Amino acid sequence: MKIDILTIFPRMFKGPFSESLISRASRKKILKVDTVDIRSFSRDKHRKVDDRPFGGGVGMVIKPEPLYCAMRSVGVRKRNNSYKKNNIYRKPYVVYMSPQGKTLDNEIVKNLAKFGHLVVICGHYEGIDERIMNYVDEEISIGDYVLTGGEIPAMVLTDAVVRMLPGVVKERGSIKNDSFYDGLLDYPHYTRPAVFKGHRVPTVLLSGNHKKIDEWCTKEAYKRTKERRPDLLRK
Repeated sequence: MKIDILTIFPRMFKGPFSESLISRASRKKILKVDTVDIRSFSRDKHRKVDDRPFGGGVGMVIKPEPLYCAMRSVGVRKRNNSYKKNNIYRKPYVVYMSPQGKTLDNEIVKNLAKFGHLVVICGHYEGIDERIMNYVDEEISIGDYVLTGGEIPAMVLTDAVVRMLPGVVKERGSIKNDSFYDGLLDYPHYTRPAVFKGHRVPTVLLSGNHKKIDEWCTKEAYKRTKERRPDLLRK
């Protein structure tokens, strides 16, 4: 998979993307992730990419020209009906990180992992010029709150998607046991020692009976979901 992240703060990604699974996926050639500095496409001598909004109001808006040029540099073209029907997974799929988008969940993550090339736009200020939305396939939020910019949401999205790629997580089965993969929270986990400060590991987990262990895991996943996130069960 190829992921291009369009941002005005590319240095923010160096630490997170040089560690853990994202770094491992890059070394294994499963993933190629690049940051594209939108400012490098500005025609302003001060590399300015924002301007005041038409109609007044507070704040600034990211200008369409530098962002459009940045998108073109990674292969983005205007969408059409034939693209949507026939080539959706073969051409760049553009995601705009915005508090106005659909809230990121595991179904969205699994779908994004099917694409060969993602282009992620990090919003800033009051947002991007609305005309750029003609080139955006999906608008995604990571929650009902506002952050300084789209860089941290882009990191969250990238991390979640990369985990879904075959060969990234060593134990592939562990992904299916993660919270939200099948609509439930994960069941409780225990490791050695079997007794810690008077608290014992559930006996069934020490029994070696895999059928009963699986039944326990399923029961506990439902129980935990009902207690902590009953809205998931209603879905």
